[in-house]
Amino acid sequence: MGNNKNNDNSYETDNTINDQGIRINKFLSDAGLCSRREADRYIKEGKVEIDGVKAEMGSKVKTDNTVTFFGKPVQKNEEKVLIAFNKPVGIVCTTSKKDPNNIVDFINYPTRIYPVGRLDKDSEGLILLTNDGSLVNSILRARYGHDKEYIVTVNKEITEDFVKHMSEGVPLLDTVTRPCRVTVINKNTFRIVLTQGLNRQIRRMCEYLGYRVTKLVRVRIMNITLGKLKSGTWRYVTAREMKELNRLLKKNKSKKGEGESYGY
Repeated sequence: MGNNKNNDNSYETDNTINDQGIRINKFLSDAGLCSRREADRYIKEGKVEIDGVKAEMGSKVKTDNTVTFFGKPVQKNEEKVLIAFNKPVGIVCTTSKKDPNNIVDFINYPTRIYPVGRLDKDSEGLILLTNDGSLVNSILRARYGHDKEYIVTVNKEITEDFVKHMSEGVPLLDTVTRPCRVTVINKNTFRIVLTQGLNRQIRRMCEYLGYRVTKLVRVRIMNITLGKLKSGTWRYVTAREMKELNRLLKKNKSKKGEGESYGY
C-alpha cells in the first residue's frame, strides 16, 4: 500500500457555514459522509439529527448546531483530500467492510475517504478517492462529459471496422454509445477516450463487436493522469492539478448530455 505523501494534499472548498446556514444535505456531503442524494434518503429515514431533533428536507445547519449522523456527531470543516490510486486487479471499489478486497481497507488511509465512481474488479489503473462529497457529485455528473482515457488489450487483432464502430458508437443498454476517440497502439491494443459512463461500457462495446477484453487500464481522469504511479500505491493530487480540475469542472458545467456514474 502506497503512502506517497507530499505537501500539496489539500485544496479549497466552499464548505464554510455562514449566518444563514447551509442545507443539511450539503453539510453532510461536504463532511464526506455521503452524496447529497444519499443524504436526502438518510434524512427521510430519520438517520440525521440537528441538536437532537430529526432533520427535515431543507433543514439548515448553523455554526452553533450539532449534527449527528446515525447517532454519531459530525465534524465540521474537515480538511479535504483528493488522492489518485493505481488500483490493482482484484480490488473492489466499495466501502463495504463485508468485502475483504474493498478499496478503503486496502489503501488504509488514516481518515474516511471513498472512491469517486468505480472501476471494475477485473480492471486496473487510476481511480480517485476523497472525503469531499461536493467534488464527487461534480465529477460524476456524466452529463458534463468529462474525459476518461483507457488503454485496452483485446483477444484478437484490431481491424479498421472495429475502430470505426467503436468510434462512432454501438448499441448498448437501450441507447447508442457516444462518439469517442480510438487510437490503435498495436495489433491487439488500443487507446480510447470516453465522455460517457455506462456500466462496463468498454467491455460491452467490445463484446458487441465480437472481441473480449483481456486487460483494461484507466490512465487518465480529466487532467489527472496515472503517470508512473505503481500498482497498489497512491499519491495526493497536487494543488496545481486541483486548480486545473476545478477549472475544467466549471468549464464543463454548461455542457449537456446523459449517463450514469463511471465504471468500466
